[in-house]
Amino acid sequence: MSVFTKATTAFALAGAVASAAALLSAPARADDAKEKCYGVSLKGQNDCAAGNHSCAGTSTIDYDGQSFKLVPKGSCVTMKTPTGMGSLTPVKS
Repeated sequence: MSVFTKATTAFALAGAVASAAALLSAPARADDAKEKCYGVSLKGQNDCAAGNHSCAGTSTIDYDGQSFKLVPKGSCVTMKTPTGMGSLTPVKS
C-alpha cells in the first residue's frame, strides 16, 4: 500500500469519525435550548408525564398544571394561559 493511499484512508476515516461525533452532540445542544413548562399544554399535547397520566399526549384537560410542554428556554414564565402563567415546576390544579 502506498503512502498516498494510507494517508487518504486515514483522512477519510478521521472525517467519518468527526462527522459521527458532530451528529451525536447536536441533539444534546438542541435539548439544552428547551425547558419543561407546566400548565401550558392543551389536552393531548403534553410532552410527558405527571399527575394522572404517564406520558406524552395523554393529558385529558387543557392547561393541566401537572403536565409539561418543552418550550424555548426562558419563555415559560412569560406564557399566559386562561388559568395563569406557565411554571417551571408542577402546579397543583
